[in-house]
Amino acid sequence: MLRSSIVLGGHFGLVPEIPRGEPRMALSRRQFLRLVGAAAAAPAVPLVAWAHGYPARLVRLIVPFAPGGSTDVIARLTAQKLSDRLGGQFLVENHAGAGGNIGMGLAAKAPPDGHTILVISSSFAVNPSLYAQVPYDPIKDFAPVTLVATSPIVLVVNPSFPANNVKELIDVVKVNPGKYSYASPGIGNTLHLAGERFRLSLELDLVHVPFSGGAPSMASTIAGHTPIALATVVTATPHVRQGALRALAVMSSKRSSALPSVPTMTEAGVLDQEADNITGTLVRAGTPKDVVNLLHREIVGIIALPDVKERLVALGFDPVGNTPDDFAVQIKTEIARWHRVIRDANIKSE
Repeated sequence: MLRSSIVLGGHFGLVPEIPRGEPRMALSRRQFLRLVGAAAAAPAVPLVAWAHGYPARLVRLIVPFAPGGSTDVIARLTAQKLSDRLGGQFLVENHAGAGGNIGMGLAAKAPPDGHTILVISSSFAVNPSLYAQVPYDPIKDFAPVTLVATSPIVLVVNPSFPANNVKELIDVVKVNPGKYSYASPGIGNTLHLAGERFRLSLELDLVHVPFSGGAPSMASTIAGHTPIALATVVTATPHVRQGALRALAVMSSKRSSALPSVPTMTEAGVLDQEADNITGTLVRAGTPKDVVNLLHREIVGIIALPDVKERLVALGFDPVGNTPDDFAVQIKTEIARWHRVIRDANIKSE
């Protein structure tokens, strides 16, 4: 027999429909109340996700940083779209502190049911090597869903610096050991680590000067106090376009859409310097495979939406949306890459 739905308290319940061709008689009050009671007792699950039984309640997207940053913006955009597509409530929670360790540790203790999603940056792979102890195991505690996007790191110099490309920069620094410094937005972030890998691999005598963020780092380089800097594309691009900075190369495998005329490090003749800031989603290890697959399909679909792609590009990110297996391999690669740099450069957390 066909069924139709009735809305009760914001949820859908199913009630019998009178078969076509049969006489339609008015229900008595007692019959109507009996049908309503049966509908109210039915499981309250959004119809769009009925086949999966997910989400069954509020889903938290944990961002291990304060509101307003790029990771937070991407998480909020994802949460809104997931709510629209799956019919449940997806809500961002910010748990900042200890370089992201507080929020990531909280997510590592969540039930393995997909109702807690962790939205990560590169610190997820960096922190286990940077800190003496972290409250999570990046491999054992989590199941990857997808890499949402990457943001290239760009090598920039003050326009007065006597180098127009990476090879000229290397030559200038080698001829003047200890004379030049490079800026980054702090200790232990991927920009600092990319700078240290560049310095170590080419045996450059460069002094690292950490700042309290991207803006003061750029201000110092524009003023010429620290003539070289590692920056995110989104931070550096306005200054490059205005001529306040000169971009020599991006440290990604392909050119950035924000700075299409700037070569990659490989194109500039320097190999093994790839480094991106990443943003991705994970759930607790042990989450049912069908829930992981559902989230993967939906988030990849969200990334492909024109308005989402436009927003990601505006933030300086290149949309990705890879498979859980590919993301798992990338996380392991990132962990190994930055572990070597932190060890060789003897970097300690502040």
